[in-house]
Amino acid sequence: MRLNESRARIAANANSKGNFESNSKSSNPKSSESTRLRKTNLRKQTMSVKPTKAMVLAAGFGLRMRPLTDKMPKPMVPVAGQPLLDHVLDKLGQAGVSEAVVNVHYLPDQIIDHVASRQHPRVTISDERNQVLGTGGGVVKALPLLGNAPFFHVNSDTLWIDGVRSNLARLAENFDPARMDILLLMAPTATSIGYSGRGDYGMLPDGALRKRKEKEVVPFVYAGAAILSPSIFADAPQGEFSLTKMFDRANEQERLFGLRLDGVWMHVGTPDAVHAAEEAFLESVA
Repeated sequence: MRLNESRARIAANANSKGNFESNSKSSNPKSSESTRLRKTNLRKQTMSVKPTKAMVLAAGFGLRMRPLTDKMPKPMVPVAGQPLLDHVLDKLGQAGVSEAVVNVHYLPDQIIDHVASRQHPRVTISDERNQVLGTGGGVVKALPLLGNAPFFHVNSDTLWIDGVRSNLARLAENFDPARMDILLLMAPTATSIGYSGRGDYGMLPDGALRKRKEKEVVPFVYAGAAILSPSIFADAPQGEFSLTKMFDRANEQERLFGLRLDGVWMHVGTPDAVHAAEEAFLESVA
């Protein structure tokens, strides 16, 4: 992929529609003023948050990434000169996170040693080496470390190129605890790199998400970053379970929303995808 192709993907995302950060304009001056006032009032009503804590999922086996993960956990696989985990932690630090809770299970000591001296953000380990908890059970175990306020939730193997602004900062600005328990960062399938699936959700103009039905194709895929309210885990299952159960619970309560990613998301699931993501990432910063 050439540099101009990566930039074209970012431009395509910035110019297309589909989330509740509408940038449409009217040629009618009165209509434009009315729209501006309506947006101003909406922003005043929205109670944005500023998470200072984050949960980073790093306990997976990385089976599809073998042989790269035969002797190292997937979060430690290098892309563009640094481990995937560092890309995530760097973005969290830039978004104002002071503490990241990182769970570990497979080859845990490599991750523990790697983050031991990190300060921005500092890392607290949630050790799951003696149990398999899944993406949902891992969060439940870490809740006492995360506190009572909404927190960032990020997969350690997610990688994206920000557009004009930080997508994590945009998530914080658009998370409204009065309306939502979960706000997912959603990547358009058409402009994502290394993704060939059917998508995860459709998204309404106000950002409300609707889960894909069987055999349906939808335009957005979960990009592996979100803001979660701890309250959604009330009466959550104990032991191993998938975080998608919490997504479904919020969806049933009409409190699951999405924010369209500004930039390009890269699905880094296999060794071949690492090379494609690395090329796009390096070209974007050239």
